[in-house]
Amino acid sequence: MHPYIRIQYPHFAPCYARNMDMVDTLLEQVSIEATDATAAREGTAGLPLLPTAAEGKAIVAKFFRALGDPSRLALLQYITEGERNGTDCVRYLHLSQSRVSSHLACLVDCGYKTVRRSGRFAYYRVSDPRVLQLVQLGTELASANAASVAACTRT
Repeated sequence: MHPYIRIQYPHFAPCYARNMDMVDTLLEQVSIEATDATAAREGTAGLPLLPTAAEGKAIVAKFFRALGDPSRLALLQYITEGERNGTDCVRYLHLSQSRVSSHLACLVDCGYKTVRRSGRFAYYRVSDPRVLQLVQLGTELASANAASVAACTRT
């Protein structure tokens, strides 16, 4: 059993809280509600692009920052090919075990990956297929704007 409480917001990856007080705080910060149940089932009709509260916007920005590291993107791509353990990921990235572990923890904490423990090993896999669609869309947008992105000095 996961030591945290799993929280799933509509149209967002799950996040985890350690106790119910944190759950209440998170629920207050991120308020995304559909105007009706049909709109919620059919997509984004009736949903705001971003949460209205500043704290909600901060959570969404943090969610995207997790993808802002080339090593984490490489880990996402590598794990889409199948479930991988930490040792496999270290070999793939050619980084220290502690660095890879930190990247994996970030991806798990942000809901991009799930972890399954078996003995001494932890096995990682993509938690939601929409993550792959999100990365693919980002790659397409970056490719279409490659010159502008490369010239940008403000990121």
